[in-house]
Formats: sequence, C-alpha cells, structure tokens
Amino acid sequence: MMPVEADEITRRPRSSLRAGAPVEHFRNLPHLPELVKLRPQEEESGLRFLSRLRSSTTPEEAVTYTAFATVPTDAAGWGYECLRLMADYLQPQERYMMELIAAWLANPTTRQRHDIMREALWAPARGPSVLLGLAVGWSTGGPAPNDPEPVPLHKTPVAINAAVLSCLARVQLGQRSLYLARILDMAETLFRT
Repeated sequence: MMPVEADEITRRPRSSLRAGAPVEHFRNLPHLPELVKLRPQEEESGLRFLSRLRSSTTPEEAVTYTAFATVPTDAAGWGYECLRLMADYLQPQERYMMELIAAWLANPTTRQRHDIMREALWAPARGPSVLLGLAVGWSTGGPAPNDPEPVPLHKTPVAINAAVLSCLARVQLGQRSLYLARILDMAETLFRT
C-alpha cells in the first residue's frame, strides 16, 4: 500500500453532513426529535427531507435540522454565514464576536476556540453572535483547556439553531421569509456536497 501524503488527504472531498440518513439522525441526536416535529421517511435523503421541511408550515424547522445534520465545524461556518447575511440586525457590540469567529473559521486553533468560549460565557448579553460563539466553543472539543468532559452532541446544534433563529426574529416581518429563503439556500449547498 502506498503512503498517503498529507496534502492529498486535504484534497479529498469530505461531507459537511454527519454520517447517516435523516431517520438515523432522529434516532441518534438528542433533542432533535423534540425540536423538529415533521419526521423523515425511511430511505429519505437529507436534501429531500430539508426540502420537505422548507415547504412545510414551519420552515424554520429546516434551520434546526441543518444545525443538527451538519458536522459541528461546518455548521458553525454555516451559522456564521447566516448571521453575516443578517449583519444589519446584529447589535454593534456583537461585531467583535463575529470577528473572533471569522478568525477561527479561517484558522481553527484550539486556543482561539477557547478564547471565543470565554468571551461568550462572560458576555453581558446572549445575542445571536454570542450564541454562535458558544457553538464554536463546543464544536470540536472541551470548552476549556482544563475540562476533560466530552461535549454532549446537542450543545453545538442547539446553540447554532438559537443563534440563527434569534437573529431571524430581529428581521422585520415583511422581510423575514426572504432572509429565511436565503439561509435555506445556503443550507442546501451543505446537503449537496
């Protein structure tokens, strides 16, 4: 067997989605069945289920499912892009957290992740960017250098869901469906890779 070179590994396509079909996600991911009422059908693909959620009477559940079905680091990136899309609805004090998250997404180090978590935990208010900061903090390991406890599977997706939906709630009612459509268009790209 030929050795695989490091740069060859990084060139391999990888999925942004967690392993398994939507039915398995509902069985294996805590809190998902409580937050999304529509159920996937056997053998239904993630993209097809996302489409059904999107066209349901509660399309916001498509945001929730995306947060859960996506690998935590990619879900954090998607959440960041969602908040960036709605940047006009973030408070000025939330911009610093967005800058920290952008730096982590560009170069995801453990130290940066811990710094983001510390900032998020001590933030005076829990706005959308702070919720996303918490998600980043839980995304790839313990929230602090001295915390050996594994992070529960639901922590990151619940925080991403809360970040995106709470920011969407700030949008004027007449514009909300437009922003939601753009957010779900970005979600579809995750399911297509």
